[in-house]
Amino acid sequence: MKNSTKTKTRLIQICVLAMLTALYVVMSAFLKINLIGNIMLDLGYIVFTIALCEFGIAGALVGVIGCVLESTLFSAYGFSVSWLVANLIIGLICGIVFYKTDKIWIRILTIIGACALGLLVAKTGIECALYSIPLAVKIPKNAVAFGIDTAAMIIGLVIYQPIRQRIKINPKAKE
Repeated sequence: MKNSTKTKTRLIQICVLAMLTALYVVMSAFLKINLIGNIMLDLGYIVFTIALCEFGIAGALVGVIGCVLESTLFSAYGFSVSWLVANLIIGLICGIVFYKTDKIWIRILTIIGACALGLLVAKTGIECALYSIPLAVKIPKNAVAFGIDTAAMIIGLVIYQPIRQRIKINPKAKE
């Protein structure tokens, strides 16, 4: 009986992660707010943050798989390895820290650090190497993306608490 409950719990977690991934794709593809040039506020990062808060490292799958699906299916620019790597770095770092602590200030600092590493370092480096874009051209644009995506993730962190109090998303989550 114990294995049956464990299996059922895992299936529920997989289903919720799949639904969050689908929501990430929809929000990233269709609910972007245009800010500067082709830089947009990607509301999918709110869903990504909620998944990381609820599932830890497993929540990184939402950002990684969601990024692949959104860029492959809906982006005018096509698949982006730089965004994939950035989301992987952000997801892994935040997933590990979010699993270990509920302290909001630590989570905010983690978001800032993970986004800096993922967007300013990895994404910038990959794009400069792959497309021969000068660093002086790429850094300002990715700095704006860093600020916007960090803000979206912090918004996700803030709205996670009321959501968590109203519904139990993950049957195995810490209380």
